[in-house]
Amino acid sequence: MVLIATIFVLVTGGVYLLLQRSMVRAVFGIGLLSHAANFVLLTSGVPGWRDEPLTNVSSTYTAADPLPQAFVLTAIVITLAATILMLAMSVIGHNDDMYRHPDTGESHEA
Repeated sequence: MVLIATIFVLVTGGVYLLLQRSMVRAVFGIGLLSHAANFVLLTSGVPGWRDEPLTNVSSTYTAADPLPQAFVLTAIVITLAATILMLAMSVIGHNDDMYRHPDTGESHEA
């Protein structure tokens, strides 16, 4: 129940930040959504009733599934690279809000 509530809070916060005008807030919103997706992937491995995979106590049927853990590790690396790229793009294009329209030579007077 706590994990579901955590996923709900992360998705809600991520969507809220994505709807903001600031690029940095949108990047943080995407980060929160990726954390929520990682939690969803980890719940697919059902870690609550499985044992550690490297001990000799458990059998192969009750060992933890390493595939969701590998997916989450890969998703963390990809999200980190995408976040760095988006933050760099937001720093480069910070003055693209067009406070003043460019001079095109046209006049609006009739």
